[in-house]
Amino acid sequence: MSAQVTIDHGRIARAFGDEVELLIDAARCVPPETSVPTCPGWTVGDTVRHVGSVYRVAQAWLIDGQRPGDWQREPAPGQSRESYVRQGHADLTEIFEFHDPEECAATWWPRDRTYGFWQRRMAHDTVIHRVDVEAAGGAEPSDIADDVALDGIDEALMLWFGHRLPRLGLRGTRAGTVGVCTGGCGWITIAGPDETAVRRCGNAEARAADVVVSGDPAEVYLWLWGRRGPSAVDVDGADDDAVGQLWALMRLATR
Repeated sequence: MSAQVTIDHGRIARAFGDEVELLIDAARCVPPETSVPTCPGWTVGDTVRHVGSVYRVAQAWLIDGQRPGDWQREPAPGQSRESYVRQGHADLTEIFEFHDPEECAATWWPRDRTYGFWQRRMAHDTVIHRVDVEAAGGAEPSDIADDVALDGIDEALMLWFGHRLPRLGLRGTRAGTVGVCTGGCGWITIAGPDETAVRRCGNAEARAADVVVSGDPAEVYLWLWGRRGPSAVDVDGADDDAVGQLWALMRLATR
């Protein structure tokens, strides 16, 4: 199993398939023109179309071996958004089943140049956007299993905070460390004018940070992605500004 994935690739593949069905079920219950509060300016239809488009971006990376310049961004004439998503998932699944997750592939993260990177990325992209669609319909999100949520936390912190923020040249305005503790796992984030970094660690070390964020794995996962407000997590420590900075930097990383 890749060192960048915290659960088995087979588990990620099953979660990916389950999440596609949850997304489609949620979209069927809400008019496509319904606004999505967690994605300002988007409707439910936009969100579903976006997911299908992202699946095709991943396919293009894997087929062409480089960052794609173009791909099918919209359903084909006469094709429904649901069919667009299902076909994208089916095509990706065929690719993933043909290749070992550890096999080398083009990606945008130097630490993980494997097919497994895309399997993981597509699974978590689908989780977050099906939560968006469920929220647009006024429903509480369907359950997110702890192991999937913990892997999603790890991806959010290691890939988006630890890699994408520095690539964008974005840093904090004040130095501070935030420990993230949940489900027996721990991470330390470091942000400030001079450094933006994150690493995995034990719970005890994470709890020695300036301030600690903890809670149910699914709630911490959704909080990092901006799908939950401040009250969704527990904050231990006096440095609330460091937590606010982490949350704001995550918004910049994942926009």
